[in-house]
Amino acid sequence: MAFTAHEPGAMADLRRAAWRWLHGWWRIVHLGATLIVLALSPASYDAPQRSALARHIYLGSAPALAWFSVLSALLSLIVIRIVLVTSLSYGLSQYALEMVVRVLVLELIPLTAALFAALRCTLPQAADVATLRAEGGWARLIEQGQDPVRREVLPRVAAGIFAVCLLAAVSCGLTLVLAYLSVYGFNTTGFAAYTRTVGHVFDPGVAMIFTLKIVFFALAVALIPVASVLYDRPHPRLGTSTELQGLVRMFLLILLIEAVSLVGNYY
Repeated sequence: MAFTAHEPGAMADLRRAAWRWLHGWWRIVHLGATLIVLALSPASYDAPQRSALARHIYLGSAPALAWFSVLSALLSLIVIRIVLVTSLSYGLSQYALEMVVRVLVLELIPLTAALFAALRCTLPQAADVATLRAEGGWARLIEQGQDPVRREVLPRVAAGIFAVCLLAAVSCGLTLVLAYLSVYGFNTTGFAAYTRTVGHVFDPGVAMIFTLKIVFFALAVALIPVASVLYDRPHPRLGTSTELQGLVRMFLLILLIEAVSLVGNYY
């Protein structure tokens, strides 16, 4: 009887939670569509906007590029060494290079680049937007006849997307170079075999999935934190802030993208 008495309230809470969840994702999609329209508008590239865009892109990518390159190189060397030694011990050395490319370049490096860009770039920028709104800067822009989404959100989201793509591209290229040097050394004798192996891994289907995965990683990492601080509200009953809600959404979407790419690559 107690369960029956509480069931309507529990179902109502469940419906409200589902509605908030769907509404939150709809707002993220809506913000993304709005930013695409603004990015295609020539009015978004006046002199102040270009300056803000260049500043955010530089601050979001340049300071993190060297550190991430070093970290990804160390991680790549460790994984490459483990794979080479293990494959040699089992007599599977002919598959070692292909496994290195698949494990590192296809899977680990893009995921690591997205998470690193989120921690270094997009989450702090979302916090800046939240601070701007809390201190009245959002209202001041509206009073001045300016669009705060165009002036403050678009440059930050563009910087986050650029950071993910840049970090992934540089680290994947660096990993491919390190894999070649680890197997063949500082000579060109294995270049033909190496390019055949990489080309075998990156067939047209895999290359398309790889590119789409990086693009969707970049969109998730750049959009969700900012959308959460703009539209979400804290849940006192659950003890969750808007930043935490955005972080959970971002991780869930990244895991979903990674799972879909694995299915597309290997099934």
